Amino acid sequence: MAWMRRPDTPTTRRGRAGRAAASLAAALLVSGGLSAAALAPATALAADGPAAAAADDFNGDGYADLVTGAPGGTVSGKTGAGYVAVTYGSAKGPAPAPGTVVSRSTAGVPGAATAKQRFGETFAKGDLDGDGYSDLVIGSATAEPGAVILWGSPEGLTGGTAVAGFGQAPQVGDFDGDGQADLALFGAAQVAGDDPVTQEARLFQGPLTREGTPAEQLDFLDRSEWWGYGSDGPACAEDDSCVDGPASVGGPVQPKAVGDVNGDGSDDLVTWLYEGDGVWAHHLFTGSGTGFRDAQEAGPIGSRGDDAAVGIGDVDGDGYDDVVTGSGEATAKVTVRYGSAAGLEGREDAFDQSLPGLHGAQEKGDHFGSCVAVADVTGDGRAEIALGISGEDFSGLTDAGSVALLHGTASGVTGEGSQVLHQNSAGVPGVAESGDMFGSACALLDTDGDGHRDLVAAAAEENEQAGAVWALRGTGEGLTVEGASAFGPGHVDGPVSKATFGSFLR
Repeated sequence: MAWMRRPDTPTTRRGRAGRAAASLAAALLVSGGLSAAALAPATALAADGPAAAAADDFNGDGYADLVTGAPGGTVSGKTGAGYVAVTYGSAKGPAPAPGTVVSRSTAGVPGAATAKQRFGETFAKGDLDGDGYSDLVIGSATAEPGAVILWGSPEGLTGGTAVAGFGQAPQVGDFDGDGQADLALFGAAQVAGDDPVTQEARLFQGPLTREGTPAEQLDFLDRSEWWGYGSDGPACAEDDSCVDGPASVGGPVQPKAVGDVNGDGSDDLVTWLYEGDGVWAHHLFTGSGTGFRDAQEAGPIGSRGDDAAVGIGDVDGDGYDDVVTGSGEATAKVTVRYGSAAGLEGREDAFDQSLPGLHGAQEKGDHFGSCVAVADVTGDGRAEIALGISGEDFSGLTDAGSVALLHGTASGVTGEGSQVLHQNSAGVPGVAESGDMFGSACALLDTDGDGHRDLVAAAAEENEQAGAVWALRGTGEGLTVEGASAFGPGHVDGPVSKATFGSFLR
């Protein structure tokens, strides 16, 4: 079945305590194995449109390129080995063909496919070597297998460089404020009692060489943050007892999102962090030239790890990025904490589907904010908030799922003019089914180069966990279903069975 597209039609952590025949299954999924495809697209696309955000453009053609994680995919006979699919942007949006499928079995990629490694569960983008082309850092479910860097070029992604031992949720941002992308890396850690444990961490200053060597390895945390159970303060570095230190952080820490919350020109990092005594919380780590500072709590507190999706962007257009946290174990509401020169200092909105102007009703199990993406779609200088509602029930269906787009205003987020869409919405490809969990992941990228971010949303449980991805184009008013498209793993020649294609998007 050809790629599916609708025709265009008018329309401080210092204190520690029946329509089945028309279903998407038939439209999307075709059999296909994983080939060791070249990492570049077959044909370079013309650079004839407005430039996409540099961090999203691997081949420099002005269109944002989409990366889709399929960590459940079977590769070389290894169940759950995982892969990612790169779909390059074009004037019509993300184009699955020609595309690129990357796994540990792809020629030039370090390592070997391993069962249950879940390669592609997380990844990050950014121009790490300073050549003007974005690069891709791919992680796995755990830190031990390490990360892989693929390098951007006019032909697309090339090569493969191993980063040993740091495969958990790599993060790219200008953390020291020098104008060059840096790489934050996290080692393995697990809760081991009431107290935080030492988690290895590295902060690589860009530019990196193609061998993965940084310009300098910076202290991960600023010296004012260093402490250990053996020695308090910087003395812990002398007796190697640091928990928070130059190459470690007290945790476990799960990095979530990157942005400049305090407007100082250095990117900051929101994490989900174990504080001790069974308590987890979102924390804001502010960037600087001397390492991160654990500045303050950044969202809800909970009692388990990986509690909620997080996005960062300037919702109110004041020049400071804001932190948006989806619902989770701690709360059924979405929380927006607004940035300022002092960081996150008190101004906050918390809302659910009862927000005036937002279509729908708040119900138990909706998982409002199952995914969060924050970026300016309309071009008014204020970021929209895309939210998954993966547990949404409608039309007699359970957990079919939907996505919402809410606008930002000078006073913050509003439900007025918002949109809620699902697979049964007119113009959206496919047919909603129980258990699809549409909205399990989302991203906002200018894949068609028109100056408006487009919404990419996934249903990783679609078609017995094969998964699928939808692209809805952005406009000056919000989203349009004109030219909406959808594709699954078969369209990129990736493994289909239980691939959970779309588990992570960027």
